Amino acid sequence: PLQLLQAKAVPKRLQTSQRKPREPQVPRSLIKEIFRHFAKMPMTRDAFKIVEKCSDKYFKQLSDDLEAYTHHAGRKTVEVGDLEVLMRRQGLVTDKMPLNVLIERYLPLEYRKLLIPIAVSGNKVIPCK
Repeated sequence: PLQLLQAKAVPKRLQTSQRKPREPQVPRSLIKEIFRHFAKMPMTRDAFKIVEKCSDKYFKQLSDDLEAYTHHAGRKTVEVGDLEVLMRRQGLVTDKMPLNVLIERYLPLEYRKLLIPIAVSGNKVIPCK
């Protein structure tokens, strides 16, 4: 008697891959580009790992501080004023060095147009609030 040939059933995975949710990170290429721009020299891989770790901690602390300022004000949205207060506490923004000067000095024109209100023809102010 001939037995019917049957394909062997492949057992399904019992464990689904349980990935830990990762925190968002600043892209490595951006960190490297910023470091090269300001340091104006190359760096070793070990030095880059330390710079990357420090920048992650800095942005984590920055976001925690902004969250605390927003929560203290009773809001759910971070506003420009929160960022300006944080930058004043860090000593980046002073009476002699306002936020607009920092924006003009370090950001490209496309971002300056988005952040600093400017008057254009037709008596319009861009960006409008």
